[in-house]
Amino acid sequence: MSLHHVRIGDGSPLLLVHGLGAGLHSWDPIIDALAAHREVIAIDLPGFGQTASLPGEVSIATLADSVAQFIGEQGLEGVATAGQSMGGRIVLELARRGIGGDTVALAPGGFWSERELAVFSYTLRPSIALVRALRGALPALLGNPVSRTALLAQFSAHPWSLTQQIVLPDLLGLADAPATDAAMDALTKGPKQQGAPTGTVPGRVTIGWGRRDLVTVPRQAHRAATAFPDATLHWLPRCGHFPQWDAPNETVKLILTGTH
Repeated sequence: MSLHHVRIGDGSPLLLVHGLGAGLHSWDPIIDALAAHREVIAIDLPGFGQTASLPGEVSIATLADSVAQFIGEQGLEGVATAGQSMGGRIVLELARRGIGGDTVALAPGGFWSERELAVFSYTLRPSIALVRALRGALPALLGNPVSRTALLAQFSAHPWSLTQQIVLPDLLGLADAPATDAAMDALTKGPKQQGAPTGTVPGRVTIGWGRRDLVTVPRQAHRAATAFPDATLHWLPRCGHFPQWDAPNETVKLILTGTH
């Protein structure tokens, strides 16, 4: 299927894969900084942004299939990839399959224990329901640092310091994207992420993790690094689940140094 996407900048190509939320606009806080150095291709996954939903099963495998097909259609074999959250898991899945080049995965899912998975499901689903219930009031609520902090404490290490413009697209995406619920089912009811033995990934792998991530908690980073033994694990000290929100400059540097 065709994935809606944008291309900006010049240089070696870099493919960005978003998580739950605003689709390609989830990268808005850092895409211009990346495009100052690279040709950036940012996609809307099926059921997010302006891409139609998948006609069949929604799973990490089928979402990764759609990205792999896009890479082939666009002649991007060997492209460097970066993904955040669910998108981080998708780019690791592509690397595991031998697709693409260098890979940067930011706070990828799929490395939780059963208890951590239950907590993820039981906390994130009510958060999505709350965002939907408050949808009409979100611009005003996110414009106030007190209510913004209350709404985003699960996602950001310092939500009071963010702006409405940075966070509103992702919350509206959570509320409105047709694939949000199906993707949540894929994350919480599907298999955990498989790893890749030493020497089997096509390029360098960098895993970035926020020390203060309350969605994919930091101890999961060590499991991810064990599953991908060729990977380099990079910690983001004052960062929650959205590095592009909490540490945009460090995230840009991490992506640029982790790919070529």
